[in-house]
Amino acid sequence: MKKLILFFAIIALTIVACQDNSDEITPNQEVTAIDMSDFFVYTNDDTLSAKATADAKNDKCYSMKVLNRQLKENPSLEKRMYDIELHTRKLIAAKGKPGSGGGGTPTPDPTPYAGAVSIPVVVNILEDPAHPVTQAHIDSQIAILNADFNNNNPNTAGVPSEFASLVADVNITFTLAAVNRKASSKSSWGTNDAMKLSSQGGIDATDPANNLNLWVCEIGGGILGYAQFPGGTLATDGVVIGSDFLGENTAGGVYGHGRTATHEVGHWLNLRHIWGDGRCRQDDFVDDTPSSDAPNYGDPIYPTVNCKSNDMTMNYMDYVYDNAMYMFSKGQNDRMRTIFAVGGSRESFVQ
Repeated sequence: MKKLILFFAIIALTIVACQDNSDEITPNQEVTAIDMSDFFVYTNDDTLSAKATADAKNDKCYSMKVLNRQLKENPSLEKRMYDIELHTRKLIAAKGKPGSGGGGTPTPDPTPYAGAVSIPVVVNILEDPAHPVTQAHIDSQIAILNADFNNNNPNTAGVPSEFASLVADVNITFTLAAVNRKASSKSSWGTNDAMKLSSQGGIDATDPANNLNLWVCEIGGGILGYAQFPGGTLATDGVVIGSDFLGENTAGGVYGHGRTATHEVGHWLNLRHIWGDGRCRQDDFVDDTPSSDAPNYGDPIYPTVNCKSNDMTMNYMDYVYDNAMYMFSKGQNDRMRTIFAVGGSRESFVQ
């Protein structure tokens, strides 16, 4: 009996020892801790500074408020977005680091997707006779997206020297895949995604896993547009633009040069607002964009100082006039490209 007890004790100790060693680092294994302590999804209106709340037209983009609504309607979305952010940070942290494979064979660590990306665009128009959307508007919008995401915006020559080395060529090309039109009698579609659903009078998305769906309609409330972040429901995935703000459009005034789409596609590619939708300590998760505490408006004069640094007011993810925004940063480029990498939330676009 004693020998039997001793036998089982030895087995138990062996199992415990194996479990204790399961997390040991092998000679070729490198472990990098990813800090997620600053990650957030919900935003509050009271985080906006007096500068923003004093502006009667502060809701240029409704993406974050739409995200708040979607999070309430779908509790699992927060976990999906957390996982996407963790994947993003892992790839950025691994960028440029040598890796090791089995048997000592060198292999590269995963990095943000390095190839050229081509994104088909399906334009879904809810036609309002008072706000016509012509083929010229559509064609100019595709051209503007291609200029902005390939560092061909002519205004980029005006980037201050402080930020000149940070200007990115994102190397994403947009092609017009289809145009769907549907007559609409609605003067305001709001932001509840009704325009994306035929059951609510809108137009259903076309293969959203492989197309960027762009809905054009009267949103209302002075809102220029909004986008769905990666991780949301496929049926509503895409970007919404107000009819007057698509492409080169005189009806859009200072916002009639197609940059609403550039801004919203940035969100669709997982960029946050340049000021992080909060105070100085709430970040946009990009290392090379300066901290700020609120959006900028109009045509700011450089330097505009907030949070003890100069704002990158010319960034596409701010709220300035269309002709006053003309760059993505290299850090934003890395962030966008991670979603096309293996395991990325938009990997289907490059498979």
